[in-house]
Amino acid sequence: MSRKYFGTDGVRGRVGRAPITPDFVMKLGFSAGRVLAERGRERHARSGGRAEVLIGKDTRISGYLLEAALEAGFSAAGVDVCLVGPMPTPAVAYLTRALRLAAGVVISASHNPYYDNGIKFFSAGGKKLDGVIEAEIEAGIDGPIVCAPSPELGRARRINDAAGRYIEFCKSTFPNEFDLRGLKIVVDCAHGAAYHIAPHVFHELGAEVVAIGVQPDGLNINQEVGATSTKALRQAVLANRADLGIALDGDGDRVMMTDADGSVFDGDQLLLAVVKSRLRRGPVTGVVGTQMTNLAFEHALAELNVPFARVAVGDRHVLEKLLENGWLLGGENSGHLLCLDRHTTGDGIVSALQVLTALREEGGDLHTLLAGLELYPQQLINVPLGNSAFPWQDHPGIAAARKEAEAALDGTGRVLLRASGTEPLLRVMVEGRDAGQVAAAAERLANAVREAVHQ
Repeated sequence: MSRKYFGTDGVRGRVGRAPITPDFVMKLGFSAGRVLAERGRERHARSGGRAEVLIGKDTRISGYLLEAALEAGFSAAGVDVCLVGPMPTPAVAYLTRALRLAAGVVISASHNPYYDNGIKFFSAGGKKLDGVIEAEIEAGIDGPIVCAPSPELGRARRINDAAGRYIEFCKSTFPNEFDLRGLKIVVDCAHGAAYHIAPHVFHELGAEVVAIGVQPDGLNINQEVGATSTKALRQAVLANRADLGIALDGDGDRVMMTDADGSVFDGDQLLLAVVKSRLRRGPVTGVVGTQMTNLAFEHALAELNVPFARVAVGDRHVLEKLLENGWLLGGENSGHLLCLDRHTTGDGIVSALQVLTALREEGGDLHTLLAGLELYPQQLINVPLGNSAFPWQDHPGIAAARKEAEAALDGTGRVLLRASGTEPLLRVMVEGRDAGQVAAAAERLANAVREAVHQ
């Protein structure tokens, strides 16, 4: 389904440039408010109220600007607003569901730099908004804002105990028979939305917590910290002689972890740890990964007799396939993990707690738990396209270079080209058993893309 504004994860871009401008975001809020109010009209009439949405944000300085614009748009549409301030994306999903609201809205660009921002929506059930509803919202964005009559304007209120509610929810996903006493854990919050949440969760479960990335200033989100830059986590784990480290991204839905020696474990490895934990309690009906999921992970699941399915990159696609198949576990190697028996969406804190559950059950460390899993080397190169409309799929030079790379791997690996859903980039990925061969093939293919772009 073609989209003018919505990408793979809401609307995202550089702040101050279309579409992330105050006027557009106000129109987005107005259109979303009209659609959500109309779709929930019968339910709201039965309850004697009207549509109410929750707005959360990460720690980017532009969050203040976009929050005000969204609030104005919703209010003009006659929709009430609940404000929670900086809050992880999965917290917004949880609170929307727990408070029986019409929708949740997150102002965040996730792992992107501070100068980007975005808007993404959750349904009343705490899941990513359906594509059909996104299309309805898009259809109304370019129309005029017709303000509701004054008696029908939306009101705003602040939920002051939102952080405490979410902390308790996260803790509830960890088994009652276990605790984290005796563990020293470094928690890196990426100067993002989880800075005032994650350290409390692990501390209240008994761990000694060393918190880093917890001093947001509006400009430092994801800057050399967090799940996308694990050097700071590794250094802190070693310096503090911690047992393990946990790194979240700016909006708290991704997680990476390290062992005591600073070794980094990505989403594929952590998901396998969760799968093994679930297998101790009963069968795992199946697992969903993406085009980027490592072949070694797929082979490991085959040895465990666990069905596996691949989908396009993006946690939305993972969720859709899980719901279609009736499965519970899936994720991406970037650290988006979904455990649908614990939450409706990817949650970095909850996912880390599922890995810690596996460690408590096994009684060892991550190296021991994942012994035998050796990820195949992957080389990922991001090549700027200049603009997202560049026809890379039909370029003969790129096609020839891809065939050459696949021939060099001779059936022992994979080649993947995909456009980023959030930036004008082509992601070039080569995977195989030989690291040198993989790196060389990826660089040749990336060079072919660069040459094609600059022709």
